[in-house]
Amino acid sequence: MAGRKGSHVMNAKRCQGRILLVEDETLIGLLVAEALGDDGFEVHSVGSAEEALDALSAGLKVDLLFTDINLPAMDGTALADQVRKLYPGLPVVYASARWSMLDRLRALPRCAVLPKPYSLTRACLAVAHLLGAEQRTAAAG
Repeated sequence: MAGRKGSHVMNAKRCQGRILLVEDETLIGLLVAEALGDDGFEVHSVGSAEEALDALSAGLKVDLLFTDINLPAMDGTALADQVRKLYPGLPVVYASARWSMLDRLRALPRCAVLPKPYSLTRACLAVAHLLGAEQRTAAAG
């Protein structure tokens, strides 16, 4: 599937968190963005790591990064490393069909790993779990 240019933003009525979704497969990106939006998250969706970094440089504020690993030019792990330099400790959901990488990623702090193919329900639960943990930590601190 071809990547998309620009971004797609879904605004939730009851915002539970702001998500930067990075997925180069258009249909997957649209489906995940819609499911997360339906669950009350504000989703800013882009098709590449470069677009994600541009959006953050332009002032986009996010509570979580949801990224595919197999992205053109810069992969999702390199993107997450760069984003976490700007936002240390930012929760990250990694999605990948490269199962060999998943164990290494599971060891990283404040992250969830979704092996492809994954269900939309599982994607929403991973995001809710990470952001719920963040909110509990903030309330305790």
